[in-house]
Amino acid sequence: MYAIVEIAGQQFKVSKDQKVFVHRLATEEGSKVSFDKVLLLDDNGNITLGAPAIEGASVEAKVLQHLKGDKVIVFKKKRRKGYKKRNGHRQSLTQIVIEGINGSAAPKKKAAKKAEATEE
Repeated sequence: MYAIVEIAGQQFKVSKDQKVFVHRLATEEGSKVSFDKVLLLDDNGNITLGAPAIEGASVEAKVLQHLKGDKVIVFKKKRRKGYKKRNGHRQSLTQIVIEGINGSAAPKKKAAKKAEATEE
């Protein structure tokens, strides 16, 4: 079972007991968080699509730690002009572990198959 969920403005494909690095969340280490914006749910081949999100579905996670990512060097240069700028950036991240995926919505895939059968 996996889900595609939107966390802090980015989409992630997550499954149970998976560790994920996301943009910094405003929660404390060790606390539990719930993400309600589930875009897709796959339960052993039974796919449910949201429009845009699935009603009643959520992903439960636990915050493991807050940390900073690797340094990214931004170097700007214009040749023959003597212009050089060097800048660095370290993204603030939060490491979470997915504890469970709750999908209480009925799948839409079966309804599509029934509609195809009635057309024939």
